[in-house]
Amino acid sequence: MEWLAIIVTMVVLWVASLFKILHESFSASQVEVLNDGGGFCKRNVLLVIAHPDDESMFFTPTINYLSLRGCNLHILCMSTGNADGIGNIRKEELCLASTVLKVPQNQVKVLDHPDLQDGFGKSWNSKLLSKIIKEEIVNCAIDLVITFDNYGVSGHCNHQDVHQGVRELLQDTSHKEVEVWDLLALAYCASTADQLTYGCPSYLPSSI
Repeated sequence: MEWLAIIVTMVVLWVASLFKILHESFSASQVEVLNDGGGFCKRNVLLVIAHPDDESMFFTPTINYLSLRGCNLHILCMSTGNADGIGNIRKEELCLASTVLKVPQNQVKVLDHPDLQDGFGKSWNSKLLSKIIKEEIVNCAIDLVITFDNYGVSGHCNHQDVHQGVRELLQDTSHKEVEVWDLLALAYCASTADQLTYGCPSYLPSSI
């Protein structure tokens, strides 16, 4: 019976730890973003991602919140995610996801640039990314940009490159009025908890 007691104790501790992680994650996002009152109303927001499904995996809570606050949301996806040869399918999935997330189809742009192809071994040029993002900011009168942190949340090099592209953009003094927020990846405790805490990101205003 000792082994049973040990197992029960471990399960209880794991559940308690998981609850603590989720609670703190949710609290952090409430304090940093959701407590901002009316400041987000009617803003033109550009979400810059690397691949189709990034919007769903990492940014859904924020998209939903900003939509409810009346923000005008745009999504700029830097690739079709064609590493496995299913880029067209993934592009279509992003379009379907944007419908569910209430982002207008004409405000979702998916690029298929020869120098911005999906892959762990493919480096994306920050100056090229900055140029593309700048064009979108100007064309859509964007005043808030949301993207990955410098680790890329999951560590994917394309995510990190997108962050660097936004950082490059911030060197342009003509865009100092544009606010940038990046996704703050939380530290993980256990492999099982990792999958659950991914959906509880925290956002911090940042000059990146």
